[in-house]
Amino acid sequence: MSDRPTPMIDDPDTGGFFQAARRNRLAAKFCRACGAPIHLPRPFCPSCRSRDLEWRDLSPNGRVYSWTVVEHQVHPAFPVPYTILLIELDDMPGVRLVGNIAGDAVLNIGDPVRATFDPAGNEVIFPQWTVLDRR
Repeated sequence: MSDRPTPMIDDPDTGGFFQAARRNRLAAKFCRACGAPIHLPRPFCPSCRSRDLEWRDLSPNGRVYSWTVVEHQVHPAFPVPYTILLIELDDMPGVRLVGNIAGDAVLNIGDPVRATFDPAGNEVIFPQWTVLDRR
């Protein structure tokens, strides 16, 4: 069991994200009525107000949209320094996910990344990111 804080994986609004991660997949909620991505997840579509939603798998590839290096430890499970990434997915512009990399990563906006999947205990898997070759 990990000392890392973990989310509720059976939450009705976000549970599908963590169920997909347990299959080593990224997923986002979509509206069946109008096709809009519902990110951040919620119980209805902000575009058309439909409640007819579904989780769809996404490509594990993206680009660094932004990042910051954390140098002040706020929880014992997260030794510093570490880099928090904001990733924009290649196949879903506007859908951005957060992850982290150990240490003070050397990054540039637009660097290519790929999702990896990190077991955190309590049946929780967190999508994380690996920076790919910048060529």
